[in-house]
Formats: sequence, C-alpha cells, structure tokens
Amino acid sequence: MSKKPAGRKNPNPLAGLQKADRNRNLAIQIGVAAVIIGLIAAIGIGIALKKKEKDDPGPTPSIPAAAAANGVTGSLTDNGSIRIGKPDAKATVRVVADLQCPACQGFEAQYKDLLEKNVADGKIAVEYNIISFLDKASGTEYSTRAANASYCVAEADPSKYQAWLGAMFAAQPPEGTGGLSNDQIIAISKQAGYGDEVASCINDKKYSKYVKRMTEKAFEEGVQSTPTVFVNGQQVNPAQLEQAIAGAAG
Repeated sequence: MSKKPAGRKNPNPLAGLQKADRNRNLAIQIGVAAVIIGLIAAIGIGIALKKKEKDDPGPTPSIPAAAAANGVTGSLTDNGSIRIGKPDAKATVRVVADLQCPACQGFEAQYKDLLEKNVADGKIAVEYNIISFLDKASGTEYSTRAANASYCVAEADPSKYQAWLGAMFAAQPPEGTGGLSNDQIIAISKQAGYGDEVASCINDKKYSKYVKRMTEKAFEEGVQSTPTVFVNGQQVNPAQLEQAIAGAAG
C-alpha cells in the first residue's frame, strides 16, 4: 500500500512583507534618531556660539598716553574710565555719566569749566566713566553708540576729549527721540577737531560690547544713578564738587 507523499508546508505569504516592514520601520527609526541627534547637536552648538558671543568682551580701547601741549595725558582705567590729566595730578575726580542723561547734561554745563581749569592747572585728573543704561530712552541704542564714540575719539586724541564731551552734551537730544545719528556724532567730532579717522570706529560700533561690560561693572560696584561723582574714591554730592576738589587738591 503506497503512502501519500508528504506535502510541503505552504510558506506564509505575509512573512516577506512583515520582514520588509520591520526593516523599513527600523530604518525609519534609525533615521529619526539620527535627525534628533543632529538637531540636538545643532542646538547645542548654537547655544555655545551664542554664549561665546555674549561672553565676548570685544576689543578694549587703547588710549594713548602722549602728552598734549599743556602736559595733559590720557589713559584708560580698569573700570573703563577715560582718564584726562597730568601724571602728577594731586586728586582724581571720577564722573559716571550717560550721554543721554539730562541730569548729566546739567552737571556738564555747570562744572565743565571747573573741571577743565583744574585739569590744566594740574590739580586734578578727571576719569570720565561714560556708561550706557538709557538705550531704551531712544530706541536706537543711542547711549551705547554715544559711549562707543567716546572711546573712539579718546583713542584718536585724548587732548580734544573734554571739548568733544562738552559738544556732545550741548547737542544732547531729548529722551524718547531717536538720539543723534552716527553721522551727527561724526560731525560733532569733526567740530571738536577730530578727522575722518574716527568715522569707521563710530559706524562700526567697535567698542559697544566693551561699553556694555563696563556699564554692568559700574552698577556692580554700586553706582545707582547718573551722574555719580567720586573724589579720590569717595562719592560726593555733585553740588559740593568744588569744595571737595579744593579739599583734596589743596
């Protein structure tokens, strides 16, 4: 008696498709994971670059020490002040100001001649600590642009700096306006005796990061408003500046 030959088991027609689906899903998952890893890496790099840019202090101004005809020299202090005076000045006056600040404009108008005379006489050196915290009052970062220009002109020639500062305060725009344009600042600089060499520094905002860093430093040191005035490191009432200078300089 013959036996019926054993039939072969029919293969599952879906097995190949299921395997292909698994392979496809695995490939998709690997691709998605790679994209996510790439995005995370890109975000991390972006955050690192932004932090690096934020932490970058930018270039530091270089104020020449060459003496003017009257022996007055310029230099840069650790707190970002532009020091104008003779090397053997008997006392130091530090003025923390914002070129957009109306009270600072009033201080300059009242004490400009006093400061300049005492500097020329060798009694004091003045450290002009120009900061920027009133950018929102203009909408064009005028305080920062003006403080940047302050470094630009002092770097070009500190002997003309006090004249430039007086002209800038005299032309101070009202708060809430757009502030002086860069072209206007350059024009004022030329009127104070500077040439075209300061234009690119002003337009490029070369020292804007340094301005912001020194502004933060001033407030970290305890400055709460402008103008803030120190004589030999001691804060004084601006209204008593003349007496404070007489006492410190003899």
